[in-house]
Amino acid sequence: MDVNNYNKKNNIEQEELNKSIEILDKIQKYYNNKIVGQDNLRKSLLIALMANGHILLESVPGLAKTTAAKVMTDAFAGSFSRIQCTPDLLPSDIIGTQTFNYAKNTFDTKIGPIYANFVLLDEVNRSSSKTQSATLEAMQERQMSIGGMIYKFPEIFVVIATQNPVEQEGTYLLSEAQLDRFLLKEKLDYPSIEEEIEILNRIEKNVFVKDKPIITTEDLKFLQSITKKVYIDDSIKKYITDIIYLTRHPDIITSHDIKKYIEAGSSTRGAIAFMEASKAYALLNGRTFVIPDDIKALSHSVLRHRIMLSFEAISDNILVENLIDIIVGAVQTP
Repeated sequence: MDVNNYNKKNNIEQEELNKSIEILDKIQKYYNNKIVGQDNLRKSLLIALMANGHILLESVPGLAKTTAAKVMTDAFAGSFSRIQCTPDLLPSDIIGTQTFNYAKNTFDTKIGPIYANFVLLDEVNRSSSKTQSATLEAMQERQMSIGGMIYKFPEIFVVIATQNPVEQEGTYLLSEAQLDRFLLKEKLDYPSIEEEIEILNRIEKNVFVKDKPIITTEDLKFLQSITKKVYIDDSIKKYITDIIYLTRHPDIITSHDIKKYIEAGSSTRGAIAFMEASKAYALLNGRTFVIPDDIKALSHSVLRHRIMLSFEAISDNILVENLIDIIVGAVQTP
């Protein structure tokens, strides 16, 4: 790969790059002062914000999914809504509804909590499928319909959803269409002993008290505009589409027999997610161009919720991340 050739096609001025790095440093310092460890979570949340996309976080309860999402959004001056998903939650509780005003003899529109810059859907898979589907139009079209009227969402609109493992009691599977709306899916693991001690120390010091926002919405808009300008070469796009193609046709991979483990591969949204997320990842690492290693680094986050496992894979305890590694390894790096 000719890095110098990538630099020649740079569309970002040095001043713009410096400002982007300064904004990112502020956000990361704010996050690191509040949250212990969870570096992959920090990167994924930042990528989602930079790409103006949505992110799904999965782990057992109590691993700071909600706290991390709240801390990241607290850094910005935009509006924030938290929706606690429960089995009795209705679509109107999220989107909004119309109520009859007897005094005026008219219907009044009540906008739901999803109308905000940052929306935290807490334990999204504890709500029913009907309620989950209420967020589809909002996440994809960035608008909602109430009483025949269409309401456009703010320019910055990011959904951060948390879910518990599907093996837990009282959870509902998210549909493939719902999952595909998320730019990334990140899995969280238990902290180390040292990290857990530090968590206790920070709670004792009350570091989780909400501070004043350190970034304006204009700063975030600037960051998102620079992210779009990051250069991605045609060879990298071909690399992405080759990976996506193999998720749909795993039988082509002769070195491993993984076809029986994959029920369905990624849609075109997976390729789009790779492109948008890799631009953000490159900028996060101080680069104005995407390299193949960016795609490899993001492969689990982009594909783990887009590859549907077969019953045989589940019975054989096959991890989707292992299948992703095989697929990415089978594609020639540009």
